[in-house]
This record gives sequence, C-alpha cells and structure tokens, in this order.
Amino acid sequence: MAETTETKNVAPTTAPTQQRSNRGGNQRRDDRRNQTPEEPKEFEELVINIDRVSRVVKGGRRFRFKALVVVGDHKTKVGVGVAKGADVQAAVAKATDVAKKHMIVIPVTNETVPHDAEVRFTGAQVMLKPAAPGTGIIAGGVVRTIIGVTGIRNLLSKSLGSTNKVNIAYATIDALKSMVPRDQWINAPVKTAKKAVKQEETK
Repeated sequence: MAETTETKNVAPTTAPTQQRSNRGGNQRRDDRRNQTPEEPKEFEELVINIDRVSRVVKGGRRFRFKALVVVGDHKTKVGVGVAKGADVQAAVAKATDVAKKHMIVIPVTNETVPHDAEVRFTGAQVMLKPAAPGTGIIAGGVVRTIIGVTGIRNLLSKSLGSTNKVNIAYATIDALKSMVPRDQWINAPVKTAKKAVKQEETK
C-alpha cells in the first residue's frame, strides 16, 4: 500500500512585534528645536575680588561679604561696583547693579586710549598710555581685568602706591573717565609761550 502524505499549508507564525512609542523622544526633540537660542548678554560681568568682612555688634561679630565687580560691553562702556551682602551671591548681585548704574563712556581710538593719563585715588596711582597695534594689554591684576571688558586692545599701564584692589579699580575708572576724545584736542589751537606772556603783561 502506497502511503499518501498530506501537506498542510500552515501559515508561518510570526512573533508579535512590539511597537515602541517614540512620542516621548519626539516631544523632547521638538521641544529642543522650538527652544529659542539664548540672546547674548549686553554686558559682561566679572568678579574681581570677594572679601569677608566682620562687624562687631553687641552680640558678637557679624560676618558679611564684600564683592568688587566690573561690568563692560567690550566697546566703550565700563563700570565698577562694590557692595556687601549676607552671602556671596547677594553681594555680587548688588555690586553688579551698582556697576551698571555708574557706567562711563570712554573714547577708544584705534583700539587704544587717545592720550596718556595718570590718576591718584587715595593711596593708589594708575598710569595709562596708548600703545601701537599688536602690543596687547600690558597690565596686571585689577587694571587688566577692567580693560579686558572694554574695546581697548593695546595699552601700556603702571600701578603705583597702594595695592588695595578697590582703590586701584576706582583709580583706573577715573583715569578712563579723564580721557578726552582725539577729535577735541588734536585740532585745538595752541597758544605759544610768547603770546601767553604778552597777554599777562597787558593785564
């Protein structure tokens, strides 16, 4: 007897594929894409120095922090502020507000100062001189930090006298404030010594 084999058409069994929901990932990507890029800050804030100061009160000593901050726009505006606070963040925030309120506009000529300046503030004395292109900022410490947030790229400086950072900072600001734009003095009429003597004699 011939054996007959029956072939059954069996559909191949496939394992159920689990569909992973990428909704969470897509939402994250969409959120990242929709985020607007952060606008660059108008002013750069640098902390020059932080000191811990104490005050003697009836109950004992009261410790606080004093911050020295410089603010500039890397162009012609710069300011220095000093403030105290219960913690470092509060002191820095207050000093930054003070610096922004007392900003000055400095004249910048060919990325350097227009003329020499020497200013004394209490015990600190700061001297600034213009420099040729490519010289860089020849300064140290507080003076270099303050000049670094301005549009000045070439400068010669010298700090004399006191090493108090607050006094040096205010002396540097006063020196920059005393700068006169080049257009105002380069074409100004110059009186000779003879004319000055004659005017005094006529008086």
